[in-house]
Amino acid sequence: MAQRKIDVVLDSVRRLIRIGATANLVNLLHKQHPADLAQVFAELGEKDRSASFSLLIERNTKLAMEALSELGPEGGAALLANRSAEDIARLLQELPSDDAAAIIDHLPEPLSASVLELIEKRPGDEVGELLEYEEQTAGRIMNPKVFALSEDMTAGEAITTLQGSRDVEMVFYLYVVDARRHLVGVVSLRRLLLVQPSTPLKRIMTTDLISVRTDTDQEEVARQVASYNLLAIPVVDEENKLVGVITVDDVIDVIKDEATEDIYRLAGVSSDERVFTPLGESLRKRFPWLLVNLGTAFIATGVVWLFRHTVSAWVALPIVMSIVPGMGGNAATQTLTVIVRGLALGELTWNNARQALFKEIMVGVGNGLATGVVAGLAAWLLMGQPAIGLLLFAAMVINLFVAGTAGTLIPLGLKAMKVDPALASTVFITTFTDVAGFAAFLGLAALYLRGGGHPG
Repeated sequence: MAQRKIDVVLDSVRRLIRIGATANLVNLLHKQHPADLAQVFAELGEKDRSASFSLLIERNTKLAMEALSELGPEGGAALLANRSAEDIARLLQELPSDDAAAIIDHLPEPLSASVLELIEKRPGDEVGELLEYEEQTAGRIMNPKVFALSEDMTAGEAITTLQGSRDVEMVFYLYVVDARRHLVGVVSLRRLLLVQPSTPLKRIMTTDLISVRTDTDQEEVARQVASYNLLAIPVVDEENKLVGVITVDDVIDVIKDEATEDIYRLAGVSSDERVFTPLGESLRKRFPWLLVNLGTAFIATGVVWLFRHTVSAWVALPIVMSIVPGMGGNAATQTLTVIVRGLALGELTWNNARQALFKEIMVGVGNGLATGVVAGLAAWLLMGQPAIGLLLFAAMVINLFVAGTAGTLIPLGLKAMKVDPALASTVFITTFTDVAGFAAFLGLAALYLRGGGHPG
């Protein structure tokens, strides 16, 4: 239902822009939720997107920037890139500092430096401070405007302080700090409202709380929030001083971005490519991976060349030999997907890696036996050659064993080298299964012929 509404709005926006009905277009945009506007902007063509966004900026800056924030830092930066640094700096004041920092980070380099310089001149602005933290860390995505209470307060004083506060990021959790702003505890809003006003916070706060440091990887932050079912998580510096908070909406964005990045890398696609990325840029981003794939394909071809005499002596071999590496590649991709997900979610560690390897090897061997029987019988019945069926069966078991082993060890090895395991894409995994598949099938065929077997 929601998508049908978006489609109707899209058609209306395009029509109103085409006929120049500015007032009607503004009225339509004003009625939309920022998240829906973001989807509309994402699906509009570049010219219509720029026109509708510029119009909304003039009439309702706050709504336009809320939609820009929902669009994400890359899309938001693209919409602002044609504006002056002064204009961008002014517009970013409408956003939380963490969202503004993310957008600045995606602006073209000369422009981002100019915008940051203008923002840093404003007193009390935290955007520049956030950009000093490493990318994809808790410090970069946190909101520094975190509400905190003194440990010396009573419940009544805390409620009064809360009522007088404005622009509080999260009030479900109330963080308690000492005189030097060290994080010492947390109190839920429900707990605060249920006790007597004279109750000291020290008596009702929880001291065993979960926090992350500013240099914690954002994936680890997401795991913590998901594991402990948190709505927000506090961020502390190396001295355990409270410096910010990360809310669940930011964590959802992290999970989405990390999942997208892993999926893209598994397929050998750049993580910043989208459906409507310009043609030339998509060609430039994808070509290097295809070139690598071409190189690995020649390795497999080299294996076939080594057995060229076997192939020429048994004309039925080329008809079925592609089945073995093809099935191995599919099985390896299944293993790789499970292993990369396990590493990303923290389910797979060095302590249980041996167990995971054994399980994937057994899955590979089991599937090799099952698919090998089916493939062997089919080849036997199709060609009337029992030897072909037996060779196909044996090669299938060997190659799916290789698939389970490589699909597990390669991402684990990359993890040990502190490289993103998703880089163990199918481009590399299929190299192992192609080489092993051709070598197993043609090698067994060569041994069969040398042992006195007869083709056909």
